[in-house]
Amino acid sequence: MTTRKFAATAAGVAALLTLTACGGSGTEGAGATVDWWTWSPEQAAAYSECIPGFEKANPGIKVNITNYNVDYYFTKLTAGFAAKDAPDAFQNSVTYFQSYASLGQLLPLDSLIKKTHYGLGAFADGVDLWKYTDGKQYGLPLDWAGSALYFNKDMARKAGLKDKDLQNLTWDAKDGGTFLKVVKHLTIDKNGVRGDEPGFDKKKVKVYGIGTMASNDNLGQTTWGPFASSTGFKLTDKPNWPSQFNYSNPRFVDTMDFMRSLSDDGYAPRLKEFTTGTADEIGSGSVAMVAGGSWDAPALAKLSGVKVGTAPVVSSPDGKRSVLSNMNGNNIWAGTDKPEQTWKWVSYMGSAQCQSKAAVVNGSFFPSIKTSMDTLVKSSAKQGLDLSVFGTYQTKGELLPAPAYNNGSQMESEIRPQFEAFFLHQKDAGLWPALQKQTKTIIAG
Repeated sequence: MTTRKFAATAAGVAALLTLTACGGSGTEGAGATVDWWTWSPEQAAAYSECIPGFEKANPGIKVNITNYNVDYYFTKLTAGFAAKDAPDAFQNSVTYFQSYASLGQLLPLDSLIKKTHYGLGAFADGVDLWKYTDGKQYGLPLDWAGSALYFNKDMARKAGLKDKDLQNLTWDAKDGGTFLKVVKHLTIDKNGVRGDEPGFDKKKVKVYGIGTMASNDNLGQTTWGPFASSTGFKLTDKPNWPSQFNYSNPRFVDTMDFMRSLSDDGYAPRLKEFTTGTADEIGSGSVAMVAGGSWDAPALAKLSGVKVGTAPVVSSPDGKRSVLSNMNGNNIWAGTDKPEQTWKWVSYMGSAQCQSKAAVVNGSFFPSIKTSMDTLVKSSAKQGLDLSVFGTYQTKGELLPAPAYNNGSQMESEIRPQFEAFFLHQKDAGLWPALQKQTKTIIAG
C-alpha cells in the first residue's frame, strides 16, 4: 500500500498537532499490551501471524493490532496524539513523517537500537528515509511497493510477440524506444488496423496498447516515474529533505510530453476515460498492457479468462532502470508509557523471522528485509503468482525510495490537480517552471 490515496489534509494535521503529547513515563512492568495500528487490512492479517512467536519469546507482553481505513487513519492517529491517547506504535507514511517528527510525536530509536544491538543492515533499503533532519533514526523500514508492466499474454501472442519480447523494453524521449514500438503494435482500431500500420484510426480504438498513463500523481510511481528516471532525471534536488521538485528539468518536460502524446495519438486511454483500476482495464479486453503497482499483482493473477504476464518497467537504451518505491515505516509514539516493550515488538516486526512469516500471507505485502522478500517470491511462485520482477528490483538495487520532504500532504493537494490539468490539455508545458517554484514555496512552509 502506498500514499497515493491518502486523503487527510495538511490543515487538519497541523491544527491537531499543535497540541503535542508529552513523552512517556517509561513504565516497564512485566505485563503490558502493546497497541499497533495500520491502515492496511493485509498488513493487519500478515503481522498477526507474528504475534504468537513474539508473545512466546516475550512472556507478559501482549500485542493488539488495529486496522483503520486509510481514508481516516491519519486523522484518527493525529487526534490520538492531541488527546494523548495514540497507539504505542504504528505504520506510517513518509508523507506524514515530517509533520509528526517536527512536533515531537515520534520517539527517536537510536538509544534503543544501540542498547539491543539491533542490526539495520538486514534491510535492503529505506533506512535513511526514516532519519529526520536532526540526524536521528525515528523509524524502521516496514514494507515497500514498486511498479511493473502487466500484459495480456493472449493479446501479445496474437500480435506475434513472445513473453521475452516484453521483458526488457527500453525508452527514450526521441523515438519512444522499443516500448513505443510494442505499444503501437498492440494497439488495434475498430477496423482491425494496428497502431503501427497505415490507416490506423486513433479516434476509433478498440484495444489500447497501454493503459492509462495520464496521471495526477506528483511522484509518478506507476506512470511517468520510471520513464523520467531512465534518462537520469532526479525528481528532487536532494534525495531526502529537498528544497524543491525538479519539474522544470528538460528531461522531465520531455517525458511528460511523451506521456500526453500516448493518449493524444490513440495508444492509451485519456485521463478519466476509465474510472476503474488496473485490473479492470486489462480485464475488460480493451487494454493489452498496463503499468501498475505491485499491489495489483494478486488481483491480476486471479482475473477470470485472462492470462497476465509481468515485465519490469522500462529502462534506458543502455539498460539503466530506476523504480520509485514508496517505503512505509514503523514508528513508536513519543507518548508511549512502555517504550522498551514497544521496541521489542517493533524490532521483532523488523526481523527476518517475522517478515518472512508475514510476507507469505498476502502477495501484496513486500517485506523490507531482502531474505524475507526472497521467501515471498518463492512462496508466491508455488501459488501461481510470479513476483520475481520485484525481487529482481531489490536484488539489483534498482529501487529508488520516494523522498521524504516537508509538508507532503499540502504538496499532494496543491500539485496533483495541476498534473491533471496538463493531461486534460487545460494547461501546456509552460506549467512546469511555475510548478517547480510552487513546490519550493510549499516545502519552505
